[in-house]
Amino acid sequence: MIHRPLALLSVLGSALLVGSPEAGAQASCGPREQLVKLLADQYKEDPVGIGLAQPGQVLEVFASQGGSWSMVMTMPDGKACLIAAGDNWEMVTKIKGSPI
Repeated sequence: MIHRPLALLSVLGSALLVGSPEAGAQASCGPREQLVKLLADQYKEDPVGIGLAQPGQVLEVFASQGGSWSMVMTMPDGKACLIAAGDNWEMVTKIKGSPI
């Protein structure tokens, strides 16, 4: 579904930043707690991966059983931004001796 990322950005813009003076400039950012709740409620996405990016930034991947996924970057101040989203997520587990 190519339209899913656009729909998610639209929902985030209205759900997270209603009344914010920066709503037009950063329509895909907001408090982490609200973003995580939105991903769970609207897309049934739960965390499947986490890692440190630049100092103080946390990158998380959320995915659903249906295959939708979202990448979220959280800043030290708790502000989180959707940086990518898509469909057809598939978990890959490295098996000892496997080339993957």
